[in-house]
Amino acid sequence: MTITLALSKGRIFDETLPLLAAAGITVLEDPEKSRKLILPTNHEDVRVVLVRATDVPTYVQYGGADLGVTGLDTLLEHNADWGGASGAALYQPLDLRIAQCRMSVAVPDGFDYAGAVRQGSRLRVATKYVAIAREFFANKGVHVDLIKLYGSMELAPLTGLADAIVDLVSTGNTLKANRLVEVEQIMDISSRLVVNQAALKLKQARIRKIIDAFASATAARGQA
Repeated sequence: MTITLALSKGRIFDETLPLLAAAGITVLEDPEKSRKLILPTNHEDVRVVLVRATDVPTYVQYGGADLGVTGLDTLLEHNADWGGASGAALYQPLDLRIAQCRMSVAVPDGFDYAGAVRQGSRLRVATKYVAIAREFFANKGVHVDLIKLYGSMELAPLTGLADAIVDLVSTGNTLKANRLVEVEQIMDISSRLVVNQAALKLKQARIRKIIDAFASATAARGQA
């Protein structure tokens, strides 16, 4: 039986490669050079499918992939979209501690965010992460109008579309370049291994071997 791993291009793909190597798996083609969406590995019964980052949990939930690697941000939004129902289909055995960043609130330099919150102002917040932002501001008792965007969040405050943004921040350089400042950190983000429950039962030995290899490599990196 073939094992299918769902990954997205970019940082998560690159940082998953050493974990795959720990499991004895090598991806044979470079996703940046190949037009293929299904990549072979050095094992005939293991393949990698390339999907959008937001689609990884869906592929794993519905059996399009046996396992995948996705950010905590994506998982939380996925669970919210499906009313939490995906929890029964997705086993989340590991925080891989890769692709680490943070989810933060940012505003234009000079905007009195603390004052606006203190005065009970209704803020317009642009974000891709509507569920995370809604829960965060609701817990703080802050009134917000959420504007869902898919492109560059930094543009929203610069054009007057929004007062603030909720987005992933790594170095903060993009915020600085666009004269934005972080005012609150919502949560730390890292990538998680997710596994289809049915696949785990049907292909237990093979999948468990991959999980154990990923766990050992993650632990070893943390001790380095």
